[in-house]
Parts: sequence; structure tokens; C-alpha cells
Amino acid sequence: MKKLLLIGFAISMFVACQQKESRYTQQSPEIDIVKAQIANYNAMNYNVNALVDTCKVFFNTKDNPILKENLKAYHQGNDAHYSQRGFAKKDQDYEMVLTDDGHTWVNVWLDWQGTLKGNGKVIDMPVHLTYRFVDGKIVRIVGMWDPTEIVLGLQDIEAQNNLPEIEEQ
Repeated sequence: MKKLLLIGFAISMFVACQQKESRYTQQSPEIDIVKAQIANYNAMNYNVNALVDTCKVFFNTKDNPILKENLKAYHQGNDAHYSQRGFAKKDQDYEMVLTDDGHTWVNVWLDWQGTLKGNGKVIDMPVHLTYRFVDGKIVRIVGMWDPTEIVLGLQDIEAQNNLPEIEEQ
């Protein structure tokens, strides 16, 4: 009976001491992939090799995803409005989580800054991005930010460009 208790105790200690899989980390190969994506964005190099062909990108929407083949054109269209833009290199936060459903996500909180070409207005805004990974590849990207200041700045530029010329007398 003592042997049985000792064996039971040993087994319970062995099971209790085993390392459990980490569900949260700030260092992983997936985070390194996302950091490379951010660096590519800042360099205006829209390399999409880390995305699967069926990847869907949702920027400020739950509907109408941007497909992988259209992502470069999306960014280049937006870049036309800025004399400079990019994510700050400091105060970036990255985390990888493994959900209860077994999904791997990398969450990123960044500060973005852009200068509008038409009027030189500098816009600072926080951005949240999250990337879902399967087998080391990005299958989904969701980005959320408040674009109000950008929209108002672009509307101001448009209004200034459409003012009637005043004739000199």
C-alpha cells in the first residue's frame, strides 16, 4: 500500500512539474515576421511573401477584405497623400497569444505618423494590428485606428484646391 501511495505521489509530482505550453509571449518567430512586415511598410517595400495566397486583410472594417494581391496597390494609393509616413521605432508593443481554440495571433500596438502632402499637416495616431498565423504564415490581418484626422485633413486640402481664384483689380 505504501508503494502504491509513493508511486501515485511520484506520478502527481511528475505531472505537476511538467512545463505547460506558453500561451503568451513577447518573443517568437511569428513576432519576428510581423516586425519585418512593419519594417517593410516603413521602407515602402510591400513584400507579401509572409502571407498565404488566401490571406484577408481587414483595415477598419469587418466586411470587404483587401486580398493579398491588392494590398500593395492599397498602400501605394494611400502613400500618394503623404510626403512622409511610417510607424515609430520606439514604444512598440508586440505579443503573441495562443487562444483557447488553438489559434496563434500576434498583436501589435504602434504609433503612426504621417505628413499630408497638400498642407504639411502632421498626423499622429495609435494603431492596433493583429495577425493570425497558421504554420508560420499570415492568414488574416486586422487593423484598427481612428482615421478622422486624416479624413478632415484631406477634406481641407480638397476645399483649398477648389477655392475660386480672386481676380486682382
